Amino acid sequence: MAWDFETDPQFQELLDWADAFVRDEVEPLDLIWPHLQFTPLDETRRKVVDPLKAQVRAKGLWATHLGPELGGQGYGQLKLALLNEILGRSQWAPIIFGCQAPDTGNAEIIAHYGTLEQKEQYLRPLLDGEVFSCYSMTEPQGGADPTQFKTSAVRDGDDWVINGYKFFSSNASTAAFLIVMVVTNPDVSPYQGMSMFLVPTDTPGVNIIRDSALYGESDGHGSHALIHYDNVRVPNSAVLGGEGQAFVIAQIRLGGGRIHHAMRTIGLSQWALDMMCERVLSRHTAGSLLADKQAIQAYIADSWAQLQQFRLLVLHTAWKIDKYNDYKKVRKDIAAVKVVMPTVLHDIAWRAMQVHGALGVTNEMPFLGMVTGAAVMGLADGPTEVHKTTVAKQVLRDYQGTDGQWPTEWLPGKREAAQARYAEFLGMVSGTAGSDLEVGNL
Repeated sequence: MAWDFETDPQFQELLDWADAFVRDEVEPLDLIWPHLQFTPLDETRRKVVDPLKAQVRAKGLWATHLGPELGGQGYGQLKLALLNEILGRSQWAPIIFGCQAPDTGNAEIIAHYGTLEQKEQYLRPLLDGEVFSCYSMTEPQGGADPTQFKTSAVRDGDDWVINGYKFFSSNASTAAFLIVMVVTNPDVSPYQGMSMFLVPTDTPGVNIIRDSALYGESDGHGSHALIHYDNVRVPNSAVLGGEGQAFVIAQIRLGGGRIHHAMRTIGLSQWALDMMCERVLSRHTAGSLLADKQAIQAYIADSWAQLQQFRLLVLHTAWKIDKYNDYKKVRKDIAAVKVVMPTVLHDIAWRAMQVHGALGVTNEMPFLGMVTGAAVMGLADGPTEVHKTTVAKQVLRDYQGTDGQWPTEWLPGKREAAQARYAEFLGMVSGTAGSDLEVGNL
C-alpha cells in the first residue's frame, strides 16, 4: 500500500481494535502465564487462548504475513510493521495473532521452498497454531560465522545422517520440528555446500543437552538449547529447498526476521517511554515534579527523538521491501535497522528504569528485562558489528576515490574553478591570477 504518513482509515480501525484487544485481553496473559507462550497448550490455557485466537481470525488479523492461500491476508511489510508495533508490547500477543518468531520465518521458507509433502506435514500444523518450530543454525564454535560450521549430514543410501552440535536453538524443547542448517559438501564453498533439513524433534539422536536461560531468568525457564545431533537419520525428502541451498534460504528468512524484530521493538520502546512519562508526572522530589527537572526533560526529549527516528527508518525500510520485493535491494536498510535497534531499546529502557529509582531495578518493573532484551537484539540474527560492516560496504559502493593529491571538495581548487567559470562576470581574464580583479583570496 502507498503510505504518506497517514494510514488508510479502514486499516487504522483494525489497528485501533488490535491495540485495545492486546491491552485488555492479551497483556494479562504475560502476568498469569509468563514463559509459557511457546509451551503447547494444556486444557486450562486452551480455554483462554483458543477463544482469543478466534477473535483475531474473525477480524482477519491471523498470520497476516502469509498469503490467502495459507490462511493469512498477504500483508506487505509496511502493514506488518504498523501491526507489530502493537504486538511488541506483549510476549503472548504474537502467539495470539499467529505471527511469533521464529515460526513466522520458518513458515515463510517452508511455504516458499517446501514440497507438497513438507507443507502438509510441517506447515499446516504450524499455521494452525497447534505446534511450534525451531531454527537450529548457530554452533558453539561458529557463532555468527556460518562458514565455521562443523555439523554435517552424510548420505547413506536414501537417507542422510546428521552429526554435530548446535547452540542457542531457541524453543527446541517445545518445538515439534527443527530446521537444521548443516554442511553437506565440505569440498566446495560453504555458500554452496550447506543444506537445510526438516527434522522432527523426536527423531532418535536429537539430544537436547541443556536449555540456557537469559540473565535474570531462573534455570527452569531457559529456552535456548544446546543440541547434540548424534547420528540423526532422516530421509532425503527432509531436505528443504534442495541440496546446497541453505545460504540462499537463510538470507531470505533472516532478512524478514530482522525487520520483524525491529517492528516489535518499536512497541516495546514506546511502552518504556509511556512508563517513563507517567512516572515523571507522578513523582515529586526536591520541591517539584520530576517532569520539571531539566535532566528528566532531556531524558524524555532524547527518548522521543530516538524512537521517532528509529520508527521512521523501520517504516521506510518496510516500504522499500514492499516496493522492490527483493531483500537484496534493501540489504543496507535492513542492516541499518538491525544496528540501531538494540541501542534505541537499551537507551529508552535504561532512562525509564532510572526515573523509577529503586523500584526500576526490581522484578516488579520490566526494565531490566528490556535491557537484557536489547542485548539479545544486538546478537540475534547476527551481531551488530557484522551489520555495521554490511552497511558500510553497501554505502561505499556508491562512491569512488580520487587519484588527485587533494579531495574533490578541496575548497581552493573549487574556488579557482568557480572563478574561471564566471570570469567574465568578475572582470577576470585568462592570465590575471593575482591581479586586483581577483576575488575570493583568503
